[in-house]
Amino acid sequence: MKTIIKNVNIITMDNNMTEYKNGFVIIEDENISYIGNMAELKEDESAIIIDGNNGILMPGMINTHTHLSMIPFRSLGDDCKDRLRRYLFPLENECMNEKLAYYSAKYAICEMLLSGVTTIMDMYYFEDEVAKASEEMGIRAFLGETVINFPTCDSKDAFGGLDYSINFIEKWKNHKLITPFIAPHAPNTNDTNSLVKANEISKKYNVPISMHLSEMDYELKYFKDEFNKTPVEYLESIGLLSDRLVAAHCIYLTDNDINLLQKYNVKVAHCIGSNTKSAKGVAPVNKLLQHNIPVGLGTDGASSGNTLDIITQFKLFANFHKLENKDRSIFPAKDIVKLGTISGAKVLNKDNEIGSIEVGKKADLVIIETNSVNMFPIFDSYSAIVYSANTSNVDTVFVNGKCVVKNKKPVNNDLQTIREELKNHMQQFEQKAKEQLKKAIL
Repeated sequence: MKTIIKNVNIITMDNNMTEYKNGFVIIEDENISYIGNMAELKEDESAIIIDGNNGILMPGMINTHTHLSMIPFRSLGDDCKDRLRRYLFPLENECMNEKLAYYSAKYAICEMLLSGVTTIMDMYYFEDEVAKASEEMGIRAFLGETVINFPTCDSKDAFGGLDYSINFIEKWKNHKLITPFIAPHAPNTNDTNSLVKANEISKKYNVPISMHLSEMDYELKYFKDEFNKTPVEYLESIGLLSDRLVAAHCIYLTDNDINLLQKYNVKVAHCIGSNTKSAKGVAPVNKLLQHNIPVGLGTDGASSGNTLDIITQFKLFANFHKLENKDRSIFPAKDIVKLGTISGAKVLNKDNEIGSIEVGKKADLVIIETNSVNMFPIFDSYSAIVYSANTSNVDTVFVNGKCVVKNKKPVNNDLQTIREELKNHMQQFEQKAKEQLKKAIL
């Protein structure tokens, strides 16, 4: 099947940052087969034609760290101190189940697709249900079952995620859109044995490994007291740093930590929205990039950052990093859009397939419409995306050559139906959530 997207301003995000001010793209099956200026376009009655109406065509955005099924916890206990340990962990264990994980994931994926996110890296529980939801919704998904040092909602045993992950990886490893991985929650919520086992699974199946790293002040204190090391130094000492590791957050990094991340080609998922909301800090992204460490953007879960789109992260990233570095000129808009596209693809080791608009790559594409009141005038497409646009400007989305959002609506799914299904499965959960919040505040 052939599809032609025409009358668009194309920002390719390729190595040369090539742009087509009035261009078109041809999609054949799953891949991009041609990119050109409108003057070159020839009529093709066999093709599906999509008129971009002078919108901006960009690569699909990539969310390198999220927790899809935490949707039910959005807006709960946002101002609660030590929210993770006092509120979310107990609430998850009491309330999360297979059905809730499945319907929450569907809703979260719908939110992401409508905002132009075409690839995600998710770690949570009941990931087999998340995989089913991802497959049905048609998103490109990296999925990992959480490994943690206590019994969870889907495991009666501590570190039960290890056995779950083996079965999960074997089941989904050859899927064209789903890439399974192994997901130890964090160094301080695992032990040396579980981390080594997780790394062995990652090596055996040649899949990514991802965890929260250098995110919490008490995490740093624990490794200082127990090992006289930083969390990054500890991971090196047990052989866990590698080019397969995607480290989420990385707020508290020493210069030696950064050198180690560079040495082992570790990738970083930067979650500016959730990190600043929780008052943890701003990760040293400028230093990471100076050391050629791949950095992508993540939203964290909807309970932590509240929104799941990368467009919001663009603006937050610009504002916080310019302030943190006391430099208005740092991180031009073009470089910020890179973080949400081709750099995110590099974090996932998929930059040969996604992250830019190039012939032969997968057709993961987004049209940002420019007719809304907030999108005029436009002198620079990158600045418009970072500083002017919001998720309501996402008009059309393709994943793997298939149109999944058109005219700002899901193509094959009804958002209201998905919302009602989730709402029905949240009924028993809501009262427990309120009760747990009271305990957490006391």
